[in-house]
Amino acid sequence: MLVASDTTLVSENISAAVREAGLEVAEASTGQAVIAAAHADPPDLVVVDLQMGSMGGMAICMDLHLDESWGKIAHIPVLMLLDRRADVFLARRCAAEGWLIKPLDAVRVRRAVTTLLEGGAFHDDSYQPLPIRTAPPVRAADAIAH
Repeated sequence: MLVASDTTLVSENISAAVREAGLEVAEASTGQAVIAAAHADPPDLVVVDLQMGSMGGMAICMDLHLDESWGKIAHIPVLMLLDRRADVFLARRCAAEGWLIKPLDAVRVRRAVTTLLEGGAFHDDSYQPLPIRTAPPVRAADAIAH
C-alpha cells in the first residue's frame, strides 16, 4: 500500500492505522513519486490526500486510471482523503474507488482500506447534511374545518 501526502501528520496517521492491521506501507510526498512508484512496483492500493503540492489527489487518481486504460499499469484502487464533504464531487469526478472525509480516525481508515483491498468501494458518509422533514401541506378545506 502506498500513502501519498505532503503533510507528515496525515501520512503518519494513515500508516499507523493500517500497520496495526499488519499491512506494509510505503510513503510518497509528491504526485510524481506516486506515479513513478505505480510504474516501478505497483502497490495494491494508493491512499492519496486531495491537497498535495503541484499534483494533488485528483490528478494522481486520473493519471493512474489513464495509465491503466492504456495498459501501462494494472488497476490500482485509489482511496482519496478529502478535506470537506463538498469534495466528494471531486472524488466521484476522477473515479476514486473510495474516499474518507477528514478528520480521520483509525477505525474508518482500516475499514476503508480493507474494503478497497477486497475489491469493494468505500464511500464515507460522514458529515452528510441531515434530511429536513417538512409537514404535509395543509389543504384549504382542512384549515377552514378547524
